[in-house]
Parts: sequence; structure tokens; C-alpha cells
Amino acid sequence: MATSAGATAPKDTAATARRRVRLDPPADLVAAPGYGARRVYQAYLAAWTKHVDSVLTGPQFAVLSAVRAYPDADQTALASAVALDTSTMADVCRRMERRGLIARHEAPHDARAKVLTLTDEGAEALAETNRRARALDEALLAGCPAEQRPHLASLLNDLGREWEQVAEQGEL
Repeated sequence: MATSAGATAPKDTAATARRRVRLDPPADLVAAPGYGARRVYQAYLAAWTKHVDSVLTGPQFAVLSAVRAYPDADQTALASAVALDTSTMADVCRRMERRGLIARHEAPHDARAKVLTLTDEGAEALAETNRRARALDEALLAGCPAEQRPHLASLLNDLGREWEQVAEQGEL
């Protein structure tokens, strides 16, 4: 930037940064469902962290919900119920066990398998997080007519199943 004698170039301050132009995403990105899905997911993560829980993650919440729903299920079976691969599930469960939210025990049918149970602390965390998560759902879907909300959730889950199948295919 050219300056006159004695003048200095403006510093990059917070005020200057706020005046920067935000660019719209290119049309080919907007047309891509993957971009839209990633954008929705990023926004959801930010909203979850701010309004629901900055420590308990969405996957951890899903695991707590599944453990409550399927009290005698093993860790591998629960992984499929919450859309986590088994190695991620094992890592999530180890962290939750260290926090005292779940207990892991050997499965009676297979000593290598782990059966998960909620602790009292886990049940309390699940109840409180569930309350806040439902409030977030309401806020996020406020622009969607109430009678269409179940359909939207169903559509998103259907897309998830379809996209998981595409991911498992060898070639398209």
C-alpha cells in the first residue's frame, strides 16, 4: 500500500479485520451435498459446544443414550447403533470410563467383548445433556414447521444410511 511522506500503513487491527468482506462459497460447492452436510455438521458442533456441553461430545452423548437404551449390549454392537467405527468407539468408551460415566465389564459370552453400563454420574450427565440437546434441537429447527420436523430428522437419517452404503462400496 502506498503511503504519503510521514504516513504509515494502517495496522491490521481487529477493526480492520471486521471490515473484511466475507465471500460466498463457489456455486459448485453449494451444489454439492457433501459441502452442505459438512457445513451443517460444523455449525451443529459449534452450537453443541456453546449451548449443550463443551466437555461431553455428541458421540459421547450418543453412546450414553445407546447404553441406556440397550443395557446389556456389548461395545461393538453399540458402536453400530451410534454410527462409530469400533476403534473410535473403544477410544470414546475409555475416555468416558475414566470420567466415571460408564463402566465396562467382560461380556459373559466372550471375555474379549466389553458390556457397557451407565454409572449414576453417567445417568445424571445424560439427563442434563439430553435436556439441553432437545432445547438446541428446538432452536435449530425453529424455522422449520413443527409438523415437518420428524420428516426432516427421518430424511437426514435416511441420507446417512445411504451415504454409509456408498462409502462401503468398492467403486461407484
